[in-house]
Amino acid sequence: MPANRNALIRYTTIDKCLRNRYRLWTLEDLIDACSDALYEYEGIDKGVSRRTVQMDIQMMRSEKLGYNAPIIVQDKKYYTYEDPVYSITQLPLSDQDLNKLNDAVEILKQFQGFNHFKEMTGLIHKLENKIHSEHSSSRPVMHIERNEDLKGLEHLNGLYKAVLNNQVIKIDYQSFKAKKANRIYFNPYLLKEYNNRWFLIGKMKKGDMIMNLALDRIHSFEVMDEIPFKEDPTFDPNTYYENVIGVTINSGLLPRIIKLFINNDNKPYILTKPLHWSQRVLEEKKEGIVVSIRVVPNFELERLILGFGPSIEVLSPPSLRKKIGKLVKAASEYYSG
Repeated sequence: MPANRNALIRYTTIDKCLRNRYRLWTLEDLIDACSDALYEYEGIDKGVSRRTVQMDIQMMRSEKLGYNAPIIVQDKKYYTYEDPVYSITQLPLSDQDLNKLNDAVEILKQFQGFNHFKEMTGLIHKLENKIHSEHSSSRPVMHIERNEDLKGLEHLNGLYKAVLNNQVIKIDYQSFKAKKANRIYFNPYLLKEYNNRWFLIGKMKKGDMIMNLALDRIHSFEVMDEIPFKEDPTFDPNTYYENVIGVTINSGLLPRIIKLFINNDNKPYILTKPLHWSQRVLEEKKEGIVVSIRVVPNFELERLILGFGPSIEVLSPPSLRKKIGKLVKAASEYYSG
């Protein structure tokens, strides 16, 4: 990487010199300018060789880097651009560049809910304008799902800062089952996104159990600097969520082997996008496959299984098979009439 960075410094230095048409530039002048730039930006004081600058000019003239710089030599001595308005910093973007830039913009947009990234908003607008002006008829090749109207997104920035700065927060929180909001004091450890919803992970001020709070159920919150933050050095997100699907951890339950039958219609989807990292194929059948996953049963697992409809069957454990059976039966009653 340093060599590439040094080369880029030389290219931009040569470009800056050749755009200055108020003086004449010999090869020695360009060598001196490149040497000065490398010393200024990288602290390199050994200078630049004549051959290096000659190779740089040759590279800039070529199409290897997409420059195709119109560098000419006047009077067999002075280097300049044949096109007086040319610059390697103002090259038009190719269709491939536009597609990649468009994809990057779509990804960057996901973070606009954080004020920590707020300075990117202007950059994103500039990039979108650049894409439109370069190729106004182009359409995005990537579309990332997002729900900008989702409740709770307005809390992202403040909660992010609280997690980052290890600050206790006072939250007015109303679960779906509660009739009114309750006030709690919370030690936030992590912000986690699942299925296009955000959750705050941490511990109550009085309590040792890790719990999650859905941001869309938070009415308001306030940082409480006067209350000491209670850290948990044993909490590791990767380990904590290793054996679950989603965000719900049912305290006291251990991971279990879940065996599922998948019919042939959905077999390719399950094989190419496993339900969980622990997924294993146990048996190949004429009608489909039997797979296993090792997870703690939770609400998100049930929702995932039900989402496959008749394409999936829980084989074991019996408790999960019975519960899914009841849910499917209850759902079928809506259509029995």
